[in-house]
Amino acid sequence: MSTQVVIESLVKEYGTLRALDGISVKIQAGEWVALMGPSGSGKTTLINILGGLDALTSGHVVVDGVDLANLGESELVRYRAEKIGFVFQQFHLVQYLTALENVMLAQYFHSVTDEAQAAEALKRVGLSHRMTHLPSQLSGGEQQRVAIARALINQPKLILADEPTGNLDEANEEIVLALFRELHSAGHTILMVTHDPDIAQQADRRIELAHGHLAVDQRVSMDDGIHFDHLLEQIWVCGEEGNKADVEHIRTPGGVDPVRTLARMEDLQLVRVQDHEVQLTERGESRARDVVRRHRLAERLFKDTFRIDDHEAHTQACKFEHIISPELDQRICSFLGHPTTCPHGNPIPPGDCCNHKPKEDAH
Repeated sequence: MSTQVVIESLVKEYGTLRALDGISVKIQAGEWVALMGPSGSGKTTLINILGGLDALTSGHVVVDGVDLANLGESELVRYRAEKIGFVFQQFHLVQYLTALENVMLAQYFHSVTDEAQAAEALKRVGLSHRMTHLPSQLSGGEQQRVAIARALINQPKLILADEPTGNLDEANEEIVLALFRELHSAGHTILMVTHDPDIAQQADRRIELAHGHLAVDQRVSMDDGIHFDHLLEQIWVCGEEGNKADVEHIRTPGGVDPVRTLARMEDLQLVRVQDHEVQLTERGESRARDVVRRHRLAERLFKDTFRIDDHEAHTQACKFEHIISPELDQRICSFLGHPTTCPHGNPIPPGDCCNHKPKEDAH
């Protein structure tokens, strides 16, 4: 894997304010990096410098072999057009242009317009039926997908996304994140600003800024997410049974240190530990609920549909619960007739699909 972005001793000052203070980091081609940190930590400043929207004060920023410190204004315009795809929280679509024309606008700055290519980009994000619609006629999620199509039209080397799901509801957030997962699988390099730990967990790596300094640079492990889910499920079940989730009785798969795992979960605001008792936060409770629902739906599917014995159904459900998407979750639930309990009689938390089932099916 080759290095695509090299940042060395980067400093950015606005008068007496030092927004970035000596940051050094490298990003590999094809990496998905989540950029995190509190407001004012320098995230957007870093994105703007990488995108050629702002000039650095000192240090070096090299993107795909181009040293940004050496570029004049006209060269920066060309750099942005050829190497960078921007996706912003606010969409930044031109209100009097159609979806197709907004995508073609990015081509215009590249000096070449190709309507068929722009149409194909919109098709890629699922908007082939909305090409002639104005932004005011599109939902927030659809507008963001137009912005993603526009970002991709010139086949950029680096995609810079600044809180791309910040203005979206949960359903549209998942659609947009699915597009980013596809882009990542296709080999695109992505640097995404986010405040959401669950979104950061989907990246390869998490970089965190604090007061203009690099505070955290950590690989994200898929196993970590599985361990988190395993513990959240245990804590949820303890609550169902009216028991306290004691730190000493928490167990993680594969001999992973539960104390270390719980500490990371506290950092991600999934749990809080008080007097050796582990409690779910609001975020943790929501995620635990989803994990328990997926597990018990999977058990019901394997037991009732495939006639698998109890032990095997549980084993397969443990694997299945980590890969079921929200869409598949609802399709399985609908297929099974919105069951209220797993094969062992434990309650299955209802999903959005259960709220819309016919009243006569509700028991």
